[in-house]
Formats: sequence, C-alpha cells, structure tokens
Amino acid sequence: MILRLARLFRLPLAVMNGIAALGGYCLFPAPRSGVTMLIAAGGVTLLAMGGSALNQVLERDLDALMARTRQRPLPRGEMSPAVASCIACGVSVAGALLLFTSGGLWPALLGLAALVWYLAVYTPLKCRSRLALPLGAVSGALPPMIGWSLAGGEVLDFRIVALAGLFYIWQIPHFWLLQKRHAVDYGRAGIPLSAIRPGLFVLWLVALTATALMLPAFGLIGHYTVSWYVFFPALLLMMVLGRSKGTRLSCLNLFPLLVTMTLLMQR
Repeated sequence: MILRLARLFRLPLAVMNGIAALGGYCLFPAPRSGVTMLIAAGGVTLLAMGGSALNQVLERDLDALMARTRQRPLPRGEMSPAVASCIACGVSVAGALLLFTSGGLWPALLGLAALVWYLAVYTPLKCRSRLALPLGAVSGALPPMIGWSLAGGEVLDFRIVALAGLFYIWQIPHFWLLQKRHAVDYGRAGIPLSAIRPGLFVLWLVALTATALMLPAFGLIGHYTVSWYVFFPALLLMMVLGRSKGTRLSCLNLFPLLVTMTLLMQR
C-alpha cells in the first residue's frame, strides 16, 4: 500500500515543490523557526501530493497508454478513481489547513491557487496545445511565494518575484529534456511535442543562469555564500551542455535543491 501511495503522490516531485517553498521561506530576511520551515515544506508537499493524485484520476486513461505511467495505481487497477479522489482531497485539505493555521490566508490561497491552476489549466491543455508548458509552469513558480508569505513577506516583493521567476524559467528546459526522453510515449498518447531546437534550449539555459546570478547581484544571497553560489550556475551550465542527456536531466533536477541549500546556508 505504501508503494501504491508513493506512485499516486509522485513523492519526488511533491518533495521538490516543498523544497522550493522552503527556499522562499529562507529568502525572507527574518529570524527562522524550524517548526515554521517544516510547515512551509510540509504544507506545500501535501498539496503537491494531492494535485498529483487528482491529476492521475483525470488522466488515468492517458496514463494507461504510456510505458512510464502505466504502472501507476489507477491504470493497474490497484485503486479506484473514487478512492484516489478521496485520498487526494484529504491530503490537499490537510496541506491547505496546515498553511492557513500557521501563516494565515495568503499562504493557503497561494497553495490552493497552484493546485487549481495545475488541474484546471495545465492538465486539460496538455493534450491540446504546446502552450500547456509555459502556462502550466505558473503553478510550479508559486511554491517559493508560499514559503515567503508564510515567513511574513509580501507576495509582490521584488525579491520573491525574482526567485519565483527563476523557478519558472527552470521548468521549461527541464520539461523539454523530460519530453525528449519520453517522446515515443507522449506521441502514443497524443500529447503535442514541442519542436526544441538546440539553439533555443541553450538560450533558455543561459536565461536560467543569468536569472540565477541576479540573486547575488541584487543582494539576495549573503556574502558568506555568494562566491560558492556564483560558481554553481556556471558549473551547472557546463555540466548540462557538455554531458549526456541523462546527466543533463539529473543536473536540472538538482537545481531547486541546490538553490534552496544556498539560501538555507546563508544565515
């Protein structure tokens, strides 16, 4: 049962969202609370788990067509859509309540907005338009804002907008590599594939690196960690451009974690 739930929740992806929220929390210039940090990461992770489960309910027929998704609980008949929906709603409500009781209305609203946007915009568009990626990436840019608002920050502050923009840009080349790896599966399921030219991919990576370097340029990275942080985007770019496709995807997978670690270490 634990393995079924792990596949239903797509735990690595859910935890990645929680890590992004933790990065937003750590960016806020105020004394930190270990409990609140766990709440930021935990609440967003729960919402991401619920979103993943509801997405699988909506796309269960599509998942059955693709080799990488047909082992999920619903296509395998290990769980009914009704049970999956109940579990998904339960963890989503728990995540929203956790954010609300600890940080007030804004963190909970942002969390629910990310969930609704993912399910109501990205999910139905995925099989209809290539715009699904740039529009759907909005939901992936909201977790840092949730952590920031939970720490007491204003959601339109330029500092958190810069970090959210960094996570938004990161999603585009990351998904392109994922799409390229599973192109046959996506084609079989009728999901429109983006025509990714090498030059465009490199351009997005340059934009990602430039945006990452904006954080220390605007003083958002403390002087204790700035030398290491400035080295990191350049190293990441070299690794992504110079290695195999698998290594490229692995490097990009680590990006949110490394950014959050930098923010965590600076104070």
